[in-house]
Amino acid sequence: MTTTRPGRPRGTSKRDLELIAMRLFSDQGFDHTTVEHIAAAAGISGRTFFRYFPSKAEVLWHQFDAEVDALRAAFATVPAEVPLMTAVREVVVQANTYRAEDVEELRTRMHLIASVPALAATAGPHYDAWERAVSDFAAHRLGEPPDALLPMAVGRTTLAAARAAFDAWLRQADADLTVYLDRALSALEHGFAVGGRTPGEQTPGLGADRGGV
Repeated sequence: MTTTRPGRPRGTSKRDLELIAMRLFSDQGFDHTTVEHIAAAAGISGRTFFRYFPSKAEVLWHQFDAEVDALRAAFATVPAEVPLMTAVREVVVQANTYRAEDVEELRTRMHLIASVPALAATAGPHYDAWERAVSDFAAHRLGEPPDALLPMAVGRTTLAAARAAFDAWLRQADADLTVYLDRALSALEHGFAVGGRTPGEQTPGLGADRGGV
């Protein structure tokens, strides 16, 4: 006779909880969704939920934190001959290349983070980790400590440009996210001259060569 051991249901994961929480936050509001609601929808206990996340707000940062790991892994493989800011642009754009079927989920997550104060209030440590991934790469390239001026400037300005690209993408919804990121980071790379392109280089319109969403 086969018995079932008590414990978390088979298949429960951080990803499962993220999708469930996102649906509940969208359907009934962040403030009206409790940890118990998320846990019940996942078929687990509230205590088990806290084995995965310290709070309900942290659930929506799961994918963002995975992006930080992806950035670090990608930076480690950049050839030495690729210029610093070119490498930063290419790695960040690649890390944010999503399949068409994943775009709606991404928009939902980013809209919730941008519009719910309790979620926005948890952003600091996650943005700091993203920024450090970039500044650590810059420090390695420049031969300076990560907390030196130029590595910190590279990390912080890259984060600011990327956040501007995300905000513009959420508002406009007329092109792939990578178009916005590439344009913003190209502008940063070239000192915001000629629309972010070197003189004489054509600046494509948003949506060109990428396909709108």
